Amino acid sequence: MKNKSSLEKGVEIIQSYVKTLSSAPGVYRMLDDQCAVLYVGKAKNLKKRVVSYTRPEKQTIRIQRMISLTRTMEFVTTHTEGEALLLEANLIKSLTPRYNVLFRDDKSFPYILLTRGELPPALTLHRGAKTEAGDYFGPFASTQAARKTLEILSRVFKLRTCTSSVYKNRTRPCLQYYIKRCTAPCVAKVSAVDYEQQVENARQFLLGKTHTLQKRLAQQMEEASAARFYERAAHLRDQIQALTKTQEEQGVYLKGAENLDVIALVRLHGKAAVQIFFFRHGSNYGSRSYFPKYDPADTDEEILEAFVSWFYAGAAVPKQVLLNKALPEQETLEKMLSEQAGYAVTLEVPQQGKRFQLIQQAEKNAKEVLASKLVETASSKKIWQEVARLFALPTLPKRIEVYDNSHNQGREAYGVMIVATPEGFDKKAYRTFGIKNVTAHEHGGDDYAMMREVLNRRFQKAEPAQFPDLVLLDGGQGQLSAGLQVMQELGVMHIPIAAIAKGPDRNAGREKFFLPNQAPFSLEPTDPVLYYLQRLRDEAHRFAIGAHRQKKQKAVTGSQLDDIKGIGAQRKKDLLQHFGSVKAISGAGVADLKKVTGISQAIAQTIYDFFH
Repeated sequence: MKNKSSLEKGVEIIQSYVKTLSSAPGVYRMLDDQCAVLYVGKAKNLKKRVVSYTRPEKQTIRIQRMISLTRTMEFVTTHTEGEALLLEANLIKSLTPRYNVLFRDDKSFPYILLTRGELPPALTLHRGAKTEAGDYFGPFASTQAARKTLEILSRVFKLRTCTSSVYKNRTRPCLQYYIKRCTAPCVAKVSAVDYEQQVENARQFLLGKTHTLQKRLAQQMEEASAARFYERAAHLRDQIQALTKTQEEQGVYLKGAENLDVIALVRLHGKAAVQIFFFRHGSNYGSRSYFPKYDPADTDEEILEAFVSWFYAGAAVPKQVLLNKALPEQETLEKMLSEQAGYAVTLEVPQQGKRFQLIQQAEKNAKEVLASKLVETASSKKIWQEVARLFALPTLPKRIEVYDNSHNQGREAYGVMIVATPEGFDKKAYRTFGIKNVTAHEHGGDDYAMMREVLNRRFQKAEPAQFPDLVLLDGGQGQLSAGLQVMQELGVMHIPIAAIAKGPDRNAGREKFFLPNQAPFSLEPTDPVLYYLQRLRDEAHRFAIGAHRQKKQKAVTGSQLDDIKGIGAQRKKDLLQHFGSVKAISGAGVADLKKVTGISQAIAQTIYDFFH
């Protein structure tokens, strides 16, 4: 009866909004009693769409559950359905509502940047906002794919890959010159004209004009040979051979596909996988896989549409996207993507020819990665069942939090929390805690005081819905006692807690486990559960060390500059790029400081006075 009462209450709340809703297109949000977003939806007609939720008998059990949890709704009207689609995708990406089809949001895709400016152009790997002047080529499916292309470019075209500060401070060629990966423009080992030709050749290659480039190089080789410049002819021959080999390594070359993504979705045993291939300038830039969380009642077409909306929201869109299934609102989505990109974008479901073969290949890859994922998930579920048994957990855990500390004799102290789920590490949920407690810094660092501070800050204001199913501490009985003290003070003793300590001589495989009111115990060195718990502990340790190093690096390289009035993030960056180190800045004169972009006479004098 309670569930029915909640469902009726949810319907009543939704009905109260229907009365004042317009029939315009827009986006709606459904929120629970904690104001957490349950669902984000879009509609061509808001009133008509929301009315459908007042008839729960026509909804799936999952949607009925969502309606029963709804306590308030929010609405945004838009001018067009396309705007609503884009806003919905952006909100889903930022809010990750539990009842939407969700995709794990990875880091931004890498690009190759061919710089432009006062210095000879360089080739670099780039992520993030495209603020630096130059030509961007990508996106590449992975950093590995981008680095491989960079390696090819260095081998064939021999452009510099060093930073501006390194380039300005060179007085002799670096190793790249001697292993024939750079022509050393920094010390004038190549003329400006010849280097510019190298740059243009690299640009043509990245634009996919490889055949034209090869013809031109072949002609230049014949001319050099006829003029008896045999060394130059041999160099050009090597370039042509390297280009030919590169085309073979890159595999598929799709003529006419200047800008193209290939996306295929498959479902198997209640799970789904989306595979995407990137083609730019006719060349294959790699592939990436995604595993959406979705309602079993969702159709393949609905899941694929959700992916396309989510994937391209606020991102670079190619001119063509090949799909293995037609989308319910394909025309609207095409219009929205075209408006976002500033040029015509087409969504196509090919039925024959080379493009159909690409779709088939993407489907085949999606099936393979999904099959592998299912095996991995089955293995993971078994491990988690064993973890639940080992720590006497009432149910199969969905979230394990692992805590660790890192410091240098009490200085630059950090506590960290990592989160593990049955799907893997949830890196978005990781947290760092800069240790504030003074006593934790005394006597070389009080690990127990640090652990108490970290756990207190984590659980003091946390809602029950945010509690983990298991807390695992890196340490022994002392860390466990510190953790239990905090849990008792905060009244959350019901959260299972344990500690894992390294074995004698810090040997892996001889770890001891500490639980409340229980003697310490160890697992067999070959036990798969031990391997898994070691992996959790090691991930927390890696994250803690990384946080500590970042803080230490900041203290070493940035603290003095941060204390200078008028020096913000950009000026600090410009100074460090120009001089290379804080030590070099401290030894510079006013005239030298003024040479840095954005440093006036007054600021240069302030910097000089600070160090002197």
